[in-house]
This record gives sequence, C-alpha cells and structure tokens, in this order.
Amino acid sequence: MKYRCLSVVLTAAVLLLSAGLSSAIENKTDTPQQAATRVDASPKNTKSEIDARHKHPARIKLVDINSATKEELKKLPGIGDAEADKIIAGRPFGSKAWLGTNNVIPMATYQAVKELIICNITKKDFDRITAQAAHKNKK
Repeated sequence: MKYRCLSVVLTAAVLLLSAGLSSAIENKTDTPQQAATRVDASPKNTKSEIDARHKHPARIKLVDINSATKEELKKLPGIGDAEADKIIAGRPFGSKAWLGTNNVIPMATYQAVKELIICNITKKDFDRITAQAAHKNKK
C-alpha cells in the first residue's frame, strides 16, 4: 500500500516538474550572447528610435489547445482538419510542448504555432492525467 501511494506521489511530482520545465523552456528569454549582439553600438539615439524600441507589440489572442474549437485550431498556421482532429482527440494536454513531443502534430508545425497557443489545464484534467500515469506505472 505504501509503495502504491509513493508511486502515485512520485508520478504526480514528475508530471508537475516536466510541465514546469517545458513551460520554462518555451518561455526562455534571449541568451546573453543574443542580447549582446542586439546592443546598439552608437551612443546617440534619437527620440524616435527610443520610442520605437519601447512600443509594445499588438496583443495577439492566444488559442488554448485544451478548449479551442476545431475552427479556432484551423486558423493556426499549418493546422488543417487532420491536425485539429488529432489535437481534439488527444486532450487534455499537460503543456503545449506535448503537441510536438508526443507526435500529435509534426515538430515543424509545432515550432510555427508555439507562440500562438497556450495550454490551460484544469485540476480535474490534471488529476485524470496523474491517475493514468499511475495506472501505467502499476503494469
């Protein structure tokens, strides 16, 4: 009994950690080398150059892969009927990276859409994923 409880707890911890790591990797900022190459060498900046750098990009409505309709998914670049059906059939996802790592869509397509999607997961879905992983570990 203790072994089963420990197994379920460890599985849940691994799932949480992997979802957090994949999220951190996707949201990683520039490396110091990339940031250094972008530094402007000229010390004189005009007001218009400074204003242009500080303008915020237009807000893009992100698509939630765990709740979007087929039509919303098809609006994403590289996602057609077949890919949208695979995404819907594979729900719920623990993170958006699961689309590429679990071969739901090709990795090239995932790279094209990863900035346009999010993955909101409910506690109920998380519990279901954890239970499935615990059941797999029993076998």
